[in-house]
Amino acid sequence: MPRPLGELEDAVMTRVWKWNRPVTVREVLEDLQQERSIAYTTVMTVLDNLHQKGWVRREAEGRAYRYEAVSTRAAYAAALMNDAWAQSDNPAAALVAFFGMMSDEQRHALRDAVRMVQGPETAEPATTPSAPGAPGAQTEAGKGGAVENPASATERDGR
Repeated sequence: MPRPLGELEDAVMTRVWKWNRPVTVREVLEDLQQERSIAYTTVMTVLDNLHQKGWVRREAEGRAYRYEAVSTRAAYAAALMNDAWAQSDNPAAALVAFFGMMSDEQRHALRDAVRMVQGPETAEPATTPSAPGAPGAQTEAGKGGAVENPASATERDGR
């Protein structure tokens, strides 16, 4: 599991991830200097450290290097969340607490992500009313309850 990035490492990696292409120390320096006073050698050292930690790969270009992210910011965030979750002595309670902290937008994103991971064969069936706008046409699965397919229960139980 990767250690969380330090403040300056994160500022540098944010640019590398955002630009999504090989970058030079000079490019990162010039962008960072819009927010803070920072030396070329500091940015060079941070990128070298990120290379040694495996966050970026580099390719020589003349007397300098071009640096490129090894993975995405999303993969980094996922690794941090997974590590935090794994450290809990009660993972279910940790998830419940985490979900309680989420905004509606984040919960919708979570639902979308679960659907993507599960794939179409395990996604809940779409509900369609018997007639357009018919009241009470929603199934139990559409109300948020899990309803098992009776055929799959029969196959599983061997009946």
